[in-house]
Amino acid sequence: MVRTESTMLPLGTTAPDFSLIDTDGKTVSRTDFVGRRGLLVMFMCNHCPYVKHVADGVKKLGDDCLDQDVAVVGISSNDVANYPDDSPEKMKEEKAARGYAFPYLYDATQEVARAYRAACTPDFFLFDGEHRLVYRGQLDGSRPGNDQPVTGEDLRRAIDALLAGEPPLERQVPSLGCNIKWIEGSAPDYFNANGAG
Repeated sequence: MVRTESTMLPLGTTAPDFSLIDTDGKTVSRTDFVGRRGLLVMFMCNHCPYVKHVADGVKKLGDDCLDQDVAVVGISSNDVANYPDDSPEKMKEEKAARGYAFPYLYDATQEVARAYRAACTPDFFLFDGEHRLVYRGQLDGSRPGNDQPVTGEDLRRAIDALLAGEPPLERQVPSLGCNIKWIEGSAPDYFNANGAG
């Protein structure tokens, strides 16, 4: 495990397209969410202790977002040859066990993670109704072992600002988690430049 921070993609970036398979076998695309008040894209996986630590909070946040007409997708981009706990079959089990109501998508080629400059799990990207980036960073300040409760306060504050028509939050703290498990020899340049490769 390599402790890795998110790359903090520039605010205003248009959400890169994706078209990936959900755990139920259906294809889900970014364009499916046009017309919603927002779109939250989360890079996550099954085995990462940072994701496990916030999983219940992510489930609650996902439910609340859907009630507010903010679309949510989880994406796993890990190399499943070396990390079989993150395989699509295990993702299906995880989604059922956690009760995630949002699509949990598998990025087999890792092209979507690259397009979003994702670096860690969990890594959160919140877009407005026009799919322009308004927040990227941590769920909250809770980490495994630091005894802070998982509240989702940072991301929830960003969602509240979005729904209220306010500008993006000035203070945005990078997410921290396990590095995305890149297929051997294929880690992107931005990941290596982050000192995380």
